[in-house]
Amino acid sequence: LVALALLILGLFAWIARWVGRSHLPWGRLSANRFVQDLARQVLRSVVFLVGLLLALEILDATALAGAVLGTAGVVGIAVGFAFRDLVENFISSVLLSLRQPFEPNDLVAIDGLEGKVVRLTSRATVLMTLDGNHLRIPNAKVFKGVILNYSRNPMRRFDVGIGVGVDEDLLEAQRLGVEILTATPGVAADPPPSAVVDALGDSSVTVRYYGWVDQREASFADVRGEAIRRVKTALEDAGIDLPEPIYRLRLEGTGAAAAAPEPAPKSLEETKVFEPRPSGTTAPPAGDAVDRQIADERATGGEDLLDEGAPKE
Repeated sequence: LVALALLILGLFAWIARWVGRSHLPWGRLSANRFVQDLARQVLRSVVFLVGLLLALEILDATALAGAVLGTAGVVGIAVGFAFRDLVENFISSVLLSLRQPFEPNDLVAIDGLEGKVVRLTSRATVLMTLDGNHLRIPNAKVFKGVILNYSRNPMRRFDVGIGVGVDEDLLEAQRLGVEILTATPGVAADPPPSAVVDALGDSSVTVRYYGWVDQREASFADVRGEAIRRVKTALEDAGIDLPEPIYRLRLEGTGAAAAAPEPAPKSLEETKVFEPRPSGTTAPPAGDAVDRQIADERATGGEDLLDEGAPKE
């Protein structure tokens, strides 16, 4: 009986090992590789456990098997409470790998933490901030947190707020700004640019201009920066006043007003007249340094649960 029990246990151990290494059609269960590996390991453990129970049954040691399983259950519950955070993190990793709420290089904000997605591991979501720093967020926090994905919708809107003089023609300022945005490279024609009078300040009126960028074709940061430069230059060239903030100071208890000192004569460099570039030129691009660093890091390999071909949430 002992030999038969050992034979049964060895046979099931071999089957469990084969199941763990085989390439059964797990793709029918899920397209996610992480879920496929998890299912393979679970089935492997179940097969070995069945073999162990059969071997104990042959040896007429089912009572021992029940005691072992009961003890294992109690130990499992105790370990689960002790490592609750680890278990929660692992389950969150499985659910995130199924949901796929973001892709590599997506610009996301997770509970106020912003960066571009590098990879999703079984423990944490790795982001790279726009200044090149690595940000590791536990998957449990990612799963329960608020995720703002700037890249999921390729069309993204930017706004530019510029203060003009209170005596200026606001309709003309709006028309001119929209005209410049329409001619700016990278600004989408549909939806079209627009402008609204946003706020009335102490010394200026804020006109806010809106434009859309197709992030598949142009860099959002580059287009927004170029739009600000062009609108500002066009308003100045049209003679529209862009006043600086005006502050009134009241001095009390100083007696007679002191004579204001004579301003120092300006140097030759200070009297140089600023000559704006022609409106047809563009500012140098900000570059894609972060994207290149992410590509280099992903090329090194490593664990990654993100699958670009998997269904997205």
